[in-house]
Formats: sequence, C-alpha cells, structure tokens
Amino acid sequence: MGGKQKALAALTGTALAAGLTSPAFGAGAAPSSVTTTAATGSGTSVVEWNRELITILGDPKAQPATVQPTRSFALLQAAEYDAVVSITRSGPAYLFSVSAPRGARADAAADQAAHDVLVALYPAKRAGVDQRLSSQLSAIPNGPGKQAGMRVGAEVARRLLSLRSHDGSSAKPPRFRPGDKAGDYRPAPPDFPTPVFTNWGSVKPFVLANGRQFRPAAPPAVSSDAYATALNEVKNLGSKTSTTRTPDQTAAAKFWAAAPVWNLWNQIAQNLVTSENASLEKAVKVFARLDLSLADTAIAMYDAKYTYRVWRPVTAIRLGGTHYNPRIVGDPNWTSLLTTAPDPSYPGAHGALSQAAATTLAGFYGARHHLAVTSKGITRTFAGFQDAATEAWLSRIWSGQHTSIDNRAGQQLGTQVANFVAGHL
Repeated sequence: MGGKQKALAALTGTALAAGLTSPAFGAGAAPSSVTTTAATGSGTSVVEWNRELITILGDPKAQPATVQPTRSFALLQAAEYDAVVSITRSGPAYLFSVSAPRGARADAAADQAAHDVLVALYPAKRAGVDQRLSSQLSAIPNGPGKQAGMRVGAEVARRLLSLRSHDGSSAKPPRFRPGDKAGDYRPAPPDFPTPVFTNWGSVKPFVLANGRQFRPAAPPAVSSDAYATALNEVKNLGSKTSTTRTPDQTAAAKFWAAAPVWNLWNQIAQNLVTSENASLEKAVKVFARLDLSLADTAIAMYDAKYTYRVWRPVTAIRLGGTHYNPRIVGDPNWTSLLTTAPDPSYPGAHGALSQAAATTLAGFYGARHHLAVTSKGITRTFAGFQDAATEAWLSRIWSGQHTSIDNRAGQQLGTQVANFVAGHL
C-alpha cells in the first residue's frame, strides 16, 4: 500500500474510531433542528461513484452470483445521501443522521461514505476505489471541515453496512425443485440453466416492510383465454424466425438485453444530473430514490416470481401439444429471439424495474424529458421516461421472454414501489 493509500486508510480508521453517537432517525422523520453550514459542491462526484460501481460490476467475479446487484447500488446511494443530509439538513435522513460540526464538508462526507461502502462490498477492488477517493478528495481544500466531513461519511457507511449485514442477502439459496404440471416453471431450453435469486424475495427490503407488500394478484390460469392470447402474441412476435417483428423491434429487443437494465437506468440518471449541473444535494437524492426503488422492486419482483412460479413462454409454446389450452398450438421446435433468462416469467423484470425507474425520474424531471440512452455503442432516443420504460417491457415480448400479462404485473409493481419509496425519502 502506498503512502497516499495508507493516509486514506488511517483517515477512515480515525472516523470509525470516533464513534459518533447522535441518534439516528428513520425515513420520514423530521431533520434535526441543529443547523450546520458547509460548502457542498456539485453532483459530479456522485455520478463518478455511480460509474465506479458499474465498472466494478463489469467484472463477473466481483461478487457472488447469488447477490442481486441492485443491493449494491442501494447501499452506495443511501450512504451518500445520509452522509450529505447529516451535514446539510436539506431533507429527512433515509436511516441515519450523525452529528457534524459547523463547517463540515458534505462533499467529503459523500466521497468517504461511497468509498467505504464499495471497499466493504468489493475488497478485491480496493486499489481502484482508493484511487477514486484520492482523486475526489484532492479537489476539496484541506482543513477541519474536510476532516469532519470524512468522519461523518465513514460513520454513516459503518452504520448502514452493519445494519444490512444481516438482511438475508448472503443466505445460501435453497435447492430449486421444478414443477411438472402445466404452467409450472422449469429451467428453459436450450441450456436449462439453474434458476437464479430463488430466495431474493425474502431479503429485507430497504424501504418496504417486506417483499410481499405489493405482491401482484395471481396471473390468469394457463388454460384461460387471456393466457392463450398473450402467449400467442409472443409466439408470433418473439420467435427467432418471426416474419412479423419489425427490424426496429428486433433492434430494441437486443438493445434492452445488452446490459443489465438497472445499469441503463443509472446511466440515464448520470446524464440527467450531469446535463443540469445538479447540486450535491439534488444528485444524492435522485440516485438514492432511484436505487432504493430498484432494489426494493427487485426484492418484491422475486418474491412474486417464486410465489407463482409461472413457466416461460418457450416452455409453454413447446408444450402446447399437451393440450393444456385448446387455443394454443404447440411447436416443439419454437425458439425465442434471445436466450430465456433463468427465472420464472411472472412478473416481468424489465417491466417492474423500468417502471420503477421511470416513475422515480419523472418525479424529479417531469414526464416529458428527451432521453438519449446508449448501450454497447447503440443509442436510442425517447420523448419521455415512460416511453423508454414501455419500450423496455415491450422488448421482452419481441425477444420471446415474457407475455403482456407478465409485463402489466411488472409495471404495476414498479409503480407501487417507486411511489412508496418517494413518500419516504
């Protein structure tokens, strides 16, 4: 470890040893009456830390495959948010408000909190995260205010990480046992992968009371007319050899599958915060509300997926010849445009997560806001957040992944979670 890294580690250790003991207050509680003034800086640093996390997650070995990445985004952004509002008193804390002397730097607090969360989550990536902290802190004048801010950020991160260390995210998923009745989920062809995040619905949410709080109603039976209509749409549009799917629909299907959907919505937020030159207070609030919504939507979504355990369209179409629904003609060779994701179909992930993100960002920037979204070198443009979210869930029909039934349930779930989080932050 170099001299600069040693100094940073020492500063973090000092902050942790300080044992700041002001009582925390939960989301929605009134801020302290103590007024603390400090320079706060711009939201650029928040964008940089968010990018740092996306870079880390680009390494498939960065964390266990059983840990859903939205948890990491929520921890990062919640820590930055509480570190800042502990000093600025610009809003209610998400969870923790620690004491800070007058003149403490909120930007230093945010940087230290972000650093400490990422080092705790990804110790193997410490060198790069230390370098990021050094770069961020070098722009802040040295002095008591900077040191006080760093202590606040370290304490907030320590408390948040301690609280979430027993949230169930590290539990070993139970062995999944596929069903054998019509409609029962089972691993999908061609590779029949092991289902993922089978226990994620039982992880403690960040804001919701529990994963089942907004659980959607049971879907229509696979023997129903409604299911036949929805499945036949996928059979027609989502086939690898479809002649009715347009070239643009094919492009959209591949676009929204090229990168994790939570990455795309965080990148949209990065562009918004950067383009408006948002303040630090605004930036931490946008990202905290976005990523807490995405994390809780993921928990609620997996709760529902593994409660209802609905098979995927490719399974339903290939088994249509078993006559579980007279309106469905089976095709044992049917193949979807894109490889099917390894989890149950209902509700749809893109519908849930994109709707949560769109609802959140529209609350800050308004419904009609021009967006240019880039993934893997391809850019698609939209006239508003809802337009982007709608294309995201429609893309899952075009790619053969989900029915409209899955997507509508996902949209409803994402909206409910986002609105609930907005009411608490």
